[in-house]
Amino acid sequence: MKLTVIGSGDAFGSGGRLQSCYHVSTDGGEFLIDCGATTIMGFNRASRSPDRVGTIFISHLHGDHFAGLVWWLLHALHVTRRSAPLAIVGPEGIKERYTAAAEALFPGTTARSPGFELSWHEFAPQTPLEVNGITATPHTVSHPSGAPSYGIRFEADGKIIGFSGDTEWVDELINIADRADLYITECYAFDAQVPYHMNWQQLSQKLDGVGARRIMLTHMNDAMLAKAGSIEHPRVLIAKDGMEVEI
Repeated sequence: MKLTVIGSGDAFGSGGRLQSCYHVSTDGGEFLIDCGATTIMGFNRASRSPDRVGTIFISHLHGDHFAGLVWWLLHALHVTRRSAPLAIVGPEGIKERYTAAAEALFPGTTARSPGFELSWHEFAPQTPLEVNGITATPHTVSHPSGAPSYGIRFEADGKIIGFSGDTEWVDELINIADRADLYITECYAFDAQVPYHMNWQQLSQKLDGVGARRIMLTHMNDAMLAKAGSIEHPRVLIAKDGMEVEI
């Protein structure tokens, strides 16, 4: 299994980084964790084919985590003329939120048939969901988004990836990271208290209870990025766009 960071930035593109998106290749295919608005741009930079991705998992319905679906599906329709099936998985109401966003940005676009099999799946809290050979278990976190926001635990190829999504600290994160081969956690600030987000000073005090083999910090603001180079911990990686991690 290999994970490629397509976008590691926050909602504002701090440090020139693209918005949240992680590409995972497995023996059975390829999937995405989140699909921020800049995802197609990131795929172009990485010279990757969106049509090889069979499943997209969305943690929560903020634009920097799900709005890329609008351009992803337009690209499939008008550029690659995709024929391969695609499954999109996310919080309750994801299809309706996508439709509202797509119609606001490109009126009439959702009335057209995509030309391929497109399926929508909704998470239920703390309930494993298997889609295309990947088992994803959503855990409720604390980050208001107009719909449930989740951290997600992924299992495929005998490996585990944990993903915090955006959230302030909640104890459910320990379950998401437990025995994970890689745990991806937002670390928005270095020491500032930002509502519904974490900072490094807080997270560093929790690391002993985070039972993942490796921990990747992502979704960082400018202040956190300025100090990220000073963080030295044997299990901690600092995400950057284009980074590849063998799992």
